[in-house]
Amino acid sequence: MKIKNLHVSYCSNIHAGESWEATFRNLKIYIPEVKKRLDHNEPFGIGLRLSHEASLVLERPSCMQEFQEWLKKSNAYVYTLNCFPYGGFHRTKVKEQVHAPDWTTKERLEYTSRCFRILAQLLPEGMDGGISTSPLSYRYWFDSELEKQEAREKATLHLMDIVEELVRIRRETGKFLHLDLEPEPDGLIENSEELIHYFKKELVAKGKKIIAKRLFPEESTSHLKWRQSEGLILEHLQVCYDVCHFAIGYENPKATFQKLKKAGIGIGKIQLSAALKLMIPNSSKERFSIEKRLEEFADTTYLHQVVGRTKEKGLISYPDLPQALSQLHSTKDLEWRVHFHVPIFLDNYGTFQSTQEDIVEVLRLVNADSSITNHLEVETYTWEVLPEDTHLTLGEAISQELGWVKEQLL
Repeated sequence: MKIKNLHVSYCSNIHAGESWEATFRNLKIYIPEVKKRLDHNEPFGIGLRLSHEASLVLERPSCMQEFQEWLKKSNAYVYTLNCFPYGGFHRTKVKEQVHAPDWTTKERLEYTSRCFRILAQLLPEGMDGGISTSPLSYRYWFDSELEKQEAREKATLHLMDIVEELVRIRRETGKFLHLDLEPEPDGLIENSEELIHYFKKELVAKGKKIIAKRLFPEESTSHLKWRQSEGLILEHLQVCYDVCHFAIGYENPKATFQKLKKAGIGIGKIQLSAALKLMIPNSSKERFSIEKRLEEFADTTYLHQVVGRTKEKGLISYPDLPQALSQLHSTKDLEWRVHFHVPIFLDNYGTFQSTQEDIVEVLRLVNADSSITNHLEVETYTWEVLPEDTHLTLGEAISQELGWVKEQLL
């Protein structure tokens, strides 16, 4: 839905099902329900999650035509895709495999290129469209800094292929599309510092020479070719700012937005999501109580990285919630933030809190400065694995989250 100049929706990765048939069926069920619950009669934007399997089917002309006709009939449109998870994302063990295949592979490149071809057909005239994607890879798949550097170099080559593809699409169709890298804990890029370093030292410094050679072979001076190429890279490669992910790293939204702007890095999409937050008590009895409660969030489906704040050593990371729990009774951490996307309309869960205040701040900043981004997407995909006392029907959950966002913006 459009609120002021902002396209606002929820990400359809909330729905189980990897096939296009399942994806389309869920849209047919929930989009009308959510519109009715919100009493929304204007065009309704969709944040579409497409798996590799679903993208192969939707690309077929007959399926594309059927979907376009349904969008028109339903007064809905697609403005962003979530192509971070390539394969299974619900009711299976996902964990670190959410990054696979990563950006070192042709499989990730071909899947993303296909999804951009799809988005170019779906995106209404006059809008920009984005695809959010993995932060290159998962850092624990590499044993040394040299291996990580080699992975970044392979990923950069594939991302230059994407830039070239998006330039071609824009020239042929007039559609402006961007790929939005999504930093997250334990990704090969996990925070703003690493993101800015990668953009400066890899994407721009090395990528501009690649793009210049491919797209401006006749240009007379290297300086002019590189400047034009740098501009194209920074237009078509941006960042997906997942509020939960940056909150886990204890990053201040306003300061991070300023750093990205100074570095010339655009925010293609903001995903509105909240992390679980708790202060670590001193008494053993209270820690035992917290342990029992936290165990309810330690599901076997997703990674739930934990970042602790200490008094003297800064931040300390745990790869998953079980590893953090094993240290709970001995840790000197003052606070934990857990990568568990909890409902954004709640600021506490009894014993625990959420990082909802970061979302409130992000929405305030976006409301005040329309240049930050125009794509907002609620991304609470954990309803099936939340403790029982936080369950709602999906229709209720989606509507309540979007309604809460609307209240913050108006």
